[in-house]
Amino acid sequence: MPHSLWLKAAGTAAAVTLAAATAAHATPPPESPVTKEAAAVVTLRYDDSRAVGWEAAVTAGVASWNRNVGSVRLVEAAPGTRAEIQIVATSGWPQATLGPVRPGGQVRVELGSQAVSQGYDRTRIAAHEIGHSLGLPDTKPGPCSQLMSGSSAGTACRNAVPNATERGRVESAYANGLASPTSSGGRLLVDAP
Repeated sequence: MPHSLWLKAAGTAAAVTLAAATAAHATPPPESPVTKEAAAVVTLRYDDSRAVGWEAAVTAGVASWNRNVGSVRLVEAAPGTRAEIQIVATSGWPQATLGPVRPGGQVRVELGSQAVSQGYDRTRIAAHEIGHSLGLPDTKPGPCSQLMSGSSAGTACRNAVPNATERGRVESAYANGLASPTSSGGRLLVDAP
């Protein structure tokens, strides 16, 4: 082999060896923020199979929470699986167990038709009661801009979106992928005017 070809082949082999050695000792790229953020989300399952007539309101209420908070995600439970949030239709006033519910725990939301017959909005009722499950108490009396003001905002109120304070409290309760260790004692909150 001529000297110049030998040098060229040796140089190529050295470059390949150096690249392989560098790659073997290189530090992996840092995790993307999206991966870390997604890992910190608490997933809670809900079962609305006994909320006949409220399906659209529950779907809209869940969507409102999922759009407005990032530390917790509400998903519909597969048939036959345990859900942390049990949602049922009743003939009385809406009521719910005060959370924050933790993965593996369980709370109950009752969507009462008595409030609907009085003129209150179904989607606001569903979002409000789900808010209790996520750890938010009532803020009565309060304006329509506060989801947790519930019935005190009046029958004309259709707001089903948590305000900044309400969002912040839920974000804090489920921060870093864990539900808050603070327990509410599972108090039942009835949302009658």
